[in-house]
Amino acid sequence: MIEKLKEATGQDIYAASVSEAGGVTYFLTRRGTEKLVGCAGDGGIVGEKAGTLDGMAVVVGPTDHANAEAIRAALPWTAPRCAGLATGVGLGDRLGLATPGHIRAMRKYGPGLTPFLAQQSIREMTRTHRTADEVMDCATFGVLQEGYRSGFGSDADHLQKPEDIDVTVAAGFTMFTIDPGEHVVNEADTMGPAGLVEPFAMLDFATLEMTPHDLKDRYVGRSFGIEGGGSIEFDEIIFLRAAVKYGNAVAHTVRMYRHLSETAVGEFELEVSVDETLSPTSPAEHYFFAAELKRLGVEWVSMAPRFVGRMEKGVDYIGDLDEFRSSFARHVAVMRTLGPYKISIHSGSDKFSIYPIVAELAGGLVHLKTAGTSYLEALRAIATIDPALFREIYEFARERYEQDKATYHVSANLAKVPPADSLKDSELAERIDQFDTRQALHVTFGSVLTADDGERFGRHIRAALEADEEAHYAALEKHLGRHVKPFAE
Repeated sequence: MIEKLKEATGQDIYAASVSEAGGVTYFLTRRGTEKLVGCAGDGGIVGEKAGTLDGMAVVVGPTDHANAEAIRAALPWTAPRCAGLATGVGLGDRLGLATPGHIRAMRKYGPGLTPFLAQQSIREMTRTHRTADEVMDCATFGVLQEGYRSGFGSDADHLQKPEDIDVTVAAGFTMFTIDPGEHVVNEADTMGPAGLVEPFAMLDFATLEMTPHDLKDRYVGRSFGIEGGGSIEFDEIIFLRAAVKYGNAVAHTVRMYRHLSETAVGEFELEVSVDETLSPTSPAEHYFFAAELKRLGVEWVSMAPRFVGRMEKGVDYIGDLDEFRSSFARHVAVMRTLGPYKISIHSGSDKFSIYPIVAELAGGLVHLKTAGTSYLEALRAIATIDPALFREIYEFARERYEQDKATYHVSANLAKVPPADSLKDSELAERIDQFDTRQALHVTFGSVLTADDGERFGRHIRAALEADEEAHYAALEKHLGRHVKPFAE
């Protein structure tokens, strides 16, 4: 069949993509560096007739949204599905080129885990000038290219407004990560009892569907047993801090969940994220947040607390591992008591030192979320394919870092990021592993990809990776394999 399709189209065929459904054969081709999608028979692909196969017209067309929808309709395994409590690995793709490499990493190192191959936040879409449809379509064509039939999830990440939900529902996302971070009062950690009284009284009790007195009565002076024999205890100050810190975040999550329930088409799942806050989520605060969501009828599949230590972008965990283990064990106990649901590890890229702890204590009830590390692996490939281009990106990142770091948890020191002209070509790829360089490259992705409307770097990055896609996939497979392997063992 491969040779027949190649003869009919005059193009190279991705062998793993050849699939049959309803008497129609679907496939993905490569013409130079351009990818096209095709079908032999009446398969709904919009394009041009390229030839015939066994008396059927062979049509080849662009990998655009209309043809992605046709592929998803014909081959349901190219569309995302809900993952439930299966161990999940979020694999963000800021370039729209990484899915085949992600799949190869999962097949080799993480069989049995569920990849989330369409994962991007509204913030990332804005910074990369991508749409929700584009994110979904790139995942679909990557799945088709690799013939990946094991199923995958999708994650509309860090949603803060109802209209964010509307856009991503329309694009076919299946998991929706609510980010109520703007409603978290970090200052509660340092407020005394007197200072907490007024902000507590100002909580959105209408949405919480409870009076201040009754909410306080639910917790103060009470002890709640958790799995493993421990307990969560609330005195007045612990309760007030939890309520002031997270009460309005609970209310915002409830409003977003109810909007999602009214808007979603078919099954969906919810993740709740409070990881991008200034202070850690204590086990008592986790208990309060989860118990209140449960009381108000919210159903969720995973939750991302803000852990102790520092989960900075693109680098390993910074902090005391014994303290992390002790705190994480309590979070897992709360999760198992009020769920079960999955503990979600945000900013999970490259946190190699905590993966064994997380896998041991949470078992399979984990969702690991990565994104920027795949962009860095694309740059690693660029450093080998086109060193001159990498040097230009590197210098631009040095210029942009101080401005672009504002919305990220990073601590790179530019004084430790030497000028590109001081490095040999043979040193460029390994430089990506250096802490400060790594973060400088990581957080400037939006500026790099959109400079001069994508003409300065974005177009050239894609062209280089498309010209040597196997180098790109190999880098992704190796590096992402290190992420997923601990959770599959």
